[in-house]
This record gives sequence, C-alpha cells and structure tokens, in this order.
Amino acid sequence: MGREAEELVAAGWEKRGFCVLARRLRTSAGEIDLVVANEESLVFVEVKARRSMAEAAYALTARQQARLLEAAGQALAAHTHWQRAATRFDVALVSGGRVELIEDAIRYH
Repeated sequence: MGREAEELVAAGWEKRGFCVLARRLRTSAGEIDLVVANEESLVFVEVKARRSMAEAAYALTARQQARLLEAAGQALAAHTHWQRAATRFDVALVSGGRVELIEDAIRYH
C-alpha cells in the first residue's frame, strides 16, 4: 500500500509541474518519502497511507516529524544544488485512492 500511495502522490506533483528529485531518500536520521521541486520551491513530502483519512492524519507522530526535519537537513547538506527560495514540509494523506495534501504541515520551532 505504501509504494502505491507514493506513486500516486508523485504523479500528482508531476501534474502540478514539479520534478521528483528523490523517492525514499535514506539518511542516517531516517527516510524521506518524496523530495519534489520546481524553480521556486523545494518540498519534502511525507506520505501516510491508511484505511481512512483520519487514521492517515494521526499516523505522523511528533518523533517522526523531528526525524523528518533532521533528515531534510542532511539531504540539503548532501545535495546543495537542491536549494530553492522556499522550502517546506508537506504531508500527503492517502486513503482509498484519494490524496489529501497538507501543505506546510511540519515546521521548525
């Protein structure tokens, strides 16, 4: 279910004019499901697929969010050419073939 959800989400980003830079990017802090970009923005995307949208929404814990932020920092250090004017962290909730995108869902505090 996870890979199919990631493919569905990646296709949606491509339709919006974004390029998929990485899928399942592994760092020592953890894995980033998708990294997408256009000329202005770099977006780290966490994909959560569950039987219902509510289950998907509650699947991202505070600990996972912290690991995602750390992993993104490592990814940016390793891929300096990915730098864009704007960087954000989105969450894509997937259930029953439907995708709900929450933009700017995770922030540095």
